[in-house]
Amino acid sequence: MNLSDTALIVIDVQNKLVEGGPYNIEAVLKNIRTLIDACHKSEIEVIYIQHTESTDDGFKAGTHGWQIHESVAPMSGEMTFMKNYNSAFKDTKLKRYLDEKGFTNLIITGMQTDYCIDATVKVGFEYGFKLVIPEGTNTTFDNQYMSAEQVVGHLNLGVYKGRFGEVVSVGDVVGRLD
Repeated sequence: MNLSDTALIVIDVQNKLVEGGPYNIEAVLKNIRTLIDACHKSEIEVIYIQHTESTDDGFKAGTHGWQIHESVAPMSGEMTFMKNYNSAFKDTKLKRYLDEKGFTNLIITGMQTDYCIDATVKVGFEYGFKLVIPEGTNTTFDNQYMSAEQVVGHLNLGVYKGRFGEVVSVGDVVGRLD
């Protein structure tokens, strides 16, 4: 991984979702924090994606639920892109920003695995980005068909790994950043 063309993307780690108690949330927050700290140490840019809704369903701009969770919150000056769809790319300036900065490698983390992570991974792949999805850095909730643990395992190891990107341990990613 060439560090000069790598960025860490933190998607929708917002109070409404975190406080909803998704699968393995404490470990996921710790792992994302580990990656953020490693990126800061190696001068890798960290970019935040924040879901926004115009209705007051917990994602209305400025509300508590909309805020990025304090455990992974951006530092002053770090880029945050607002989105209204599952994909971090749809109707945002993310793609243009990544292209202007010369980023070709993206480390994808955040919430929810079966919605915003899934859409962003697949669109990012189609745009030609090389993706790394570190194990234990995305999560979701149980649905009517599968437990959250099954969803995360299926998408990360059954769908993304070897098809859309690399799925490797947090330790492996941190080692590449040193």
